Parts: sequence; C-alpha cells; structure tokens
Amino acid sequence: MASIEQSLPLAPAASGRLVDGVVAALRQTVVRSAAILVLLVTWEILPRLHLVEPAFLPPLSTVLATGWELIRSGELFSHVQASLSRAMIGFALSIVSGVPLGLLMGWYKGFERTVSPLLEALRNTAALALLPVFILLLGIGEASKISLIVYACAWPVLLNTLSGVRNVDPLLIKFGRTMGLSPVQLFRKVILPAAVPTIFVGIRLAGATSLEVLVAAEMIGAKAGLGYLIIYSQYNFQIPHMYLGIITITALGISFNALLVHVERRFTSWKPATQD
Repeated sequence: MASIEQSLPLAPAASGRLVDGVVAALRQTVVRSAAILVLLVTWEILPRLHLVEPAFLPPLSTVLATGWELIRSGELFSHVQASLSRAMIGFALSIVSGVPLGLLMGWYKGFERTVSPLLEALRNTAALALLPVFILLLGIGEASKISLIVYACAWPVLLNTLSGVRNVDPLLIKFGRTMGLSPVQLFRKVILPAAVPTIFVGIRLAGATSLEVLVAAEMIGAKAGLGYLIIYSQYNFQIPHMYLGIITITALGISFNALLVHVERRFTSWKPATQD
C-alpha cells in the first residue's frame, strides 16, 4: 500500500513529460513543414485568383481530385507498380554490382589502377545520352529501361564505396594489424564497418537517381509508368494528370529516402544520432 501511494505522485509528472514531448514533436513538425505548407497554399490560391493561368497550373485541389479518380479506377496504382518494379530492380542490381566493385578497387590498389581509366571514361558519359544505345541494343522493352537505371545508379554506389574504403582511419588499420588480424579479418571487422556510412551515402544518392532516370526512360517506348503518365498527359493536355504524376514521383522519392535512412540507422547504430 505504501509503495502504491509513493508511486501516485509520479503519475502527474510522467504525464506532464509526455505532453511536453508531444507538444515539442508537433512544434518541430510544423516548423519543418512550414515551407511546404506555404508552397501548397500558394499553389491553391494563385490559379483561383487568376494570377497564373489555371489551364497551365490548375489548383492543387483539382490535381488531388484527379488523383482520387485515378486511385478509384486503379490506373494510378498500375503506373506506380510499373515504375517501382523497374526502379527497384535497377537499384538492387546497381548495389549488387557497385558495392563489390568499389570494395575490390579500394582494397586492391593494382586492380584499381587497371580498371580506373575505363571506369573514368564511362563515368563521364551521361546516362541519358546512352538511352538511344540501350534501346538499339536491348529494344524498347523492360531490359533497356532497367539497364539504364543500373548504369546511372552504379556510379554513386561505386564511388562512395571506393571513397569509404580509402578514407578508413589508418590508426584503425594499424591497430587491427597489431592485434594480429589476418587480411580477411581486417577487411571484415575493420574496413567494411568503417566504410558503411559512406557506402550508404552512395546508396541514398542512387535511390534518388533511380527515380530520376526512370522518368526519362519511361517517356520513350513505355505504355505504363509515372514517366509515361506525365508525358502522355502533357501531349493530350491533361494537365492535372501531369501534375499528379509529378507529385507521385516526389512522394515516392521522399518515402524511398526515408526507408533508406531507417535501414542506414540499423546498420550504423554505433554512430551518434544525426538530423537527416
């Protein structure tokens, strides 16, 4: 009974801390979202006041109403599914190819000197400039689109992986060798964990790149996808549909980046928390 009575005064204090935490979180959310809210409100008001031509920039509410119609018909989901499948396959393949190659180049200097000239030449060739080449070699189907995404996304993954291995603290390497670690153990227990944060920078860049290149690839020779929705709507002067495609791509990019940030925190839980 005494223990219960002693715990009762703590309840208001705990409740107060909870309320303060919720208020602080809401305040932070409002502050961080203020610029976006201003943009959305401006987008709604300017066309209605005819300060911009509504035919070219319809009010946000009109775009969202169009989005609801496409959601009800299932058309939007089919475009999102087509785009996500292409982007995710290309993104995954770029990681599978870029990370091992970057690790090899960073760990074996001779291998890096051998392949570096070729990779430098390819890296400085814009991915979209090669789109006609991919179409000629692979056709206008899925293979050319996915291959273009792999090509564009592999570079940030490769270069950041290489940079991560190169910039490992020499004292960590020296300490590992002093402890008698074999080269394989040194790489697995010292080099790779130290390089993971930099590798994830490249992975997040590749995630954004995958959606950017995807839109351009889908504007040529596609029958479904958000890029196709955007360019088809423009040609047919379905402007609300066009803006809806742009908003959907933006929402997917933000969600994908948030997912990658979450995964990065799981793999780098030893790092101090930072604001993303």
